[in-house]
Amino acid sequence: MRNIRKGHEPRSLTEHRRKTAADYRNYTDKDALRQHLVDEQRGICCYCMSRIRPTAEGMKIEHWQCQVNYPGRQLDYRNLLGACRGGEGRPGRDQHCDTYKGNAELSINPADPACNVEGLIKFPGSGKIKSDDPAIDRELNEVLNLNHPQLVANRKATLDSFCQAIGRQNRNNGWFNRKLTEWRGDGGGELEPFSQVVVYYLCRKLGVAL
Repeated sequence: MRNIRKGHEPRSLTEHRRKTAADYRNYTDKDALRQHLVDEQRGICCYCMSRIRPTAEGMKIEHWQCQVNYPGRQLDYRNLLGACRGGEGRPGRDQHCDTYKGNAELSINPADPACNVEGLIKFPGSGKIKSDDPAIDRELNEVLNLNHPQLVANRKATLDSFCQAIGRQNRNNGWFNRKLTEWRGDGGGELEPFSQVVVYYLCRKLGVAL
């Protein structure tokens, strides 16, 4: 999970919200909404950071506060995120992200600037995701199932691949800073899936805060 900077909503969503009896179900321009969400999230899921694409098959439109309990936020762009399919159709133990979450509550929102999820979450070299805050740690596991074995394996593989590419050569702080800039995506464009795992590693290496 990484911080998400929300941009401008699609014009069609603004216009739809002004209509009488407008709701999420009768909003017809979801293709534009998907594209906006994928662009601002740099091509990765809001929760697990796997690759998403702006199609009905390539992602889900997540309501951080669910439509059932918060109908007034169903068309609130600040409440909308792009999530992966999360093992949709599989047994519950093999689901994650929005699919596993359902209508459950989350205390952390990656798109809330006041939250700074990057400062609350850790990525040990094992591939697991954790938090020192017991409530957040519980949500990572019990609400989002982000320590599903496949996600753990994917995160570990990403970090292992990066470390293998480094090799045993001596690298100075300038080199590590350049790599941090690359993996944070400071230059724009799509991020690598699970990129925050490497960002966390590099920040620890350099002794800088997330």
